Amino acid sequence: MKIVDVILTPGLTGFYFDDQRAIKAGAGHDGFTYVGDAVTEGFSGIRQKGESISVVLLLENGQFGYGDCAAVQYSGAGGRDPLFLAEEFIPLMQEEIVPRLKGRNLTSFRSLAEEIDRATSTEGKPFHTAIRYGVTQAILDAVAKAKNLSMAEVIAEEYCTELSTEMIPIFCQTGDDRYDNADKAIIKGAQVLPHALINHVSSKLGEKGELLIEYVEWLKNRIMALGGTEYRPTLHIDVYGTIALAFNDNTSAMAIYLQELEKAAAPLHLRIEGPMDSGNKPLQMMALKALRNELKTIGCSVEIVADEWCNTLQDIIDFVDDGSADMVQIKTPDLGGINNTIEAVLYAKKHGIGAYLGGTCNETNRSAEICVHVALATQPVQMLAKPGMGVDEGYMIVFNEMSRTLGMLQAKKRLTVAAK
Repeated sequence: MKIVDVILTPGLTGFYFDDQRAIKAGAGHDGFTYVGDAVTEGFSGIRQKGESISVVLLLENGQFGYGDCAAVQYSGAGGRDPLFLAEEFIPLMQEEIVPRLKGRNLTSFRSLAEEIDRATSTEGKPFHTAIRYGVTQAILDAVAKAKNLSMAEVIAEEYCTELSTEMIPIFCQTGDDRYDNADKAIIKGAQVLPHALINHVSSKLGEKGELLIEYVEWLKNRIMALGGTEYRPTLHIDVYGTIALAFNDNTSAMAIYLQELEKAAAPLHLRIEGPMDSGNKPLQMMALKALRNELKTIGCSVEIVADEWCNTLQDIIDFVDDGSADMVQIKTPDLGGINNTIEAVLYAKKHGIGAYLGGTCNETNRSAEICVHVALATQPVQMLAKPGMGVDEGYMIVFNEMSRTLGMLQAKKRLTVAAK
């Protein structure tokens, strides 16, 4: 089956691009946006609409395979690629990506995805991670259509994995509306919550961490009140380096504080993502590992999740090999081709580190659906509900795609058994 045409269309994402550096510097809120000037290159404002590009592959049998190019909310920060704007990148893709795809035979997802992911522009530079992310999604869907398989089956077949027969735990993020949205996640039975967007010391963490302790206590009590006796989700909170800021990078003080948080969360298990942002990868690995070791020393079971400076497949391999964290977030758009996401999940699992198939609120429904198939074929510890920050929409998209795919795979299995 050949690709006979490639269509590129501009789209919107489920959230916004935010200038993280400006926000960390103290930009104030003005309704849903921010006050002040952007400081990261490419941004015209601290918050601006999220953009995507749909890549649609027309196959010679008339079917279409498609995926969405999308980049993370905090583009241009933490070592990530710059802002991804459709008007800027569609002409580049027409010139340099489309000719690489037209006329290609769809015999293998893995080989073509790796080729596109590793390709360089006429200037000798890698293509933007968002381009590689969306194009490889479209290739996966097209190969699945050509072979009359689900995307999960294609991945399992080519990477020799076992398909999950159960739902992968879904992680809901609340955004700044961390109370009402936590209620939504609890009512819907999310197995991991709330993220909570703790990205500012004085207003969200507290100068001594007291605000986060109060929130965790509230959240635990809310789960007990609304969730019933059988509902015991994992608490996973992203603190964006604020704990290190509040405790002046003192590893011992941070560990003692996390032990207090653990007590506030009990009997629920607690994960903390991004306790510090050390400014570069080697320092981040060193700081995370030191904190993880200190937690073990004092008998604290809070899990540390790596995010900042753990962006690419090689970064994830390095963090895993170093034992820098208990879990790595595999932030799907940052890895470029989804072939890298697959490899990252499998590598973390092989080496006993938790694989969190993450991403960003700034993705699309399509990229989220395709990531579900990656999850079912690789079985990470958890998968992010995405896109958006409203809980309902992202959870619905991920849950429903996962549920219906499992149903179809089970039906297929029954038919195969009956045929024998």
